[in-house]
Amino acid sequence: MKIGPPPSRRDVLQFGSLVLLLGVQQIARGADIVAVRMWPSKDYTRVTIESDREIKARQFLLTDPPRVAIDIEGIQLLPALRELVGKVRPEDPNVAGIRVGQNAPGVVRLVIDLKQAVQPQVFTLAPIAPYQHRLVFDLYPQKILDPLEALIAERLKELQDVVAKAPAGPTDPLGDLMAGHARRAEPGKNSAPNIAAAIQDKVERLVIVALDPGHGGEDPGAIGPGGTYEKDVVLQIALQLQDRINKQPNMRAFMTRDADFFVPLNVRVQKARRVQADLFISIHADAFFTARPQGASVFALSDRGATSSSARWLANKENSADLVGGVNIQAKDANVLKTMLDMSTTAQINDSLKLGSAMLGEMGNVGKLHKPRVEQANFAVLRAYDIPSVLVETAFISNPDEEARLRSPAYQAQLSDALMRGILRYFAKNPPLARHRAL
Repeated sequence: MKIGPPPSRRDVLQFGSLVLLLGVQQIARGADIVAVRMWPSKDYTRVTIESDREIKARQFLLTDPPRVAIDIEGIQLLPALRELVGKVRPEDPNVAGIRVGQNAPGVVRLVIDLKQAVQPQVFTLAPIAPYQHRLVFDLYPQKILDPLEALIAERLKELQDVVAKAPAGPTDPLGDLMAGHARRAEPGKNSAPNIAAAIQDKVERLVIVALDPGHGGEDPGAIGPGGTYEKDVVLQIALQLQDRINKQPNMRAFMTRDADFFVPLNVRVQKARRVQADLFISIHADAFFTARPQGASVFALSDRGATSSSARWLANKENSADLVGGVNIQAKDANVLKTMLDMSTTAQINDSLKLGSAMLGEMGNVGKLHKPRVEQANFAVLRAYDIPSVLVETAFISNPDEEARLRSPAYQAQLSDALMRGILRYFAKNPPLARHRAL
């Protein structure tokens, strides 16, 4: 192997000048904007600017009227940034409008006009498939309605409407029920029942099922060969199941997300615990490297390792959703996965296995099963130590035939009916326990 002479001092200086010149040109050009996106929801509104290199921003929270001014460094006012103006939706509960302009050379100012006071979080995300560098603005409303109070208020209104529309007299079944409760509560008294107290008594026995449509927002989940997004089909299934649950006496569904926005894994668990859910059901659509696998599966948490290599692989894939969806690791309430509710008990896991078996048995009546029994692995989203929790893989979205079924409203209805029957079968053998505080 022939080695040439070492580079001369002149060669080194020329090479250094070329590198310096290229660096200046790159800086002058600034970052290119790949895409801009908005994800409105009642929980928060997310604005994402994706670029081919990292960009940084400074925020200024202004009042009267409420707005957020954001200076984005290292970019010029490109047409892609102007697209944000047209992405504001009228139904967005947080954002009224967006203005964008060149504030200084290499600095673009973004002004977000607000509908209410917010607590903004601005952070960057490193590249991860399918995204390049992301600059994220999360706008959280300062006034947050307690989800448990919202459920109770919703149920109270329904019952009050029933009382208002029902005929008076002994032919009123709801009135008879309330009167019977009043007589049991106060023996010997035949006075008219206190309607509000009777309604509240029914609400105290409300059974809450937390439904968790997987992925959402920045995280599409698996994508079928026909372009179907997992996040879309599981939301539709969850909404159908919500409707069935809400039609049951004294039962109410709580959605961790009811639209297309991202919810971190630990927040999904926290939401279920805040409403003191009796069950937690996370709904997904499986995927694999090939189109061959098919069938539905149900998973529960494991504290002793996964029951199969495929269950372990799936848990690792689902646990990485936060990396794709984008979590602000500097936020005070963003717990690392290993510390997230690691108090899961044997009782919770046993109850989860019972729930999963009941649901799996019913799902087998409407489609193929990938595995005949409930599998277990360390799914982060199932770490609610006091709530029976399962993760349902409705079908393989990577299988063209099952992708088509998942997109079918008829199949979604059949699947929702099966999941509802499984929930009722579980409660028939495992009645919900009394809560620590009245609902």
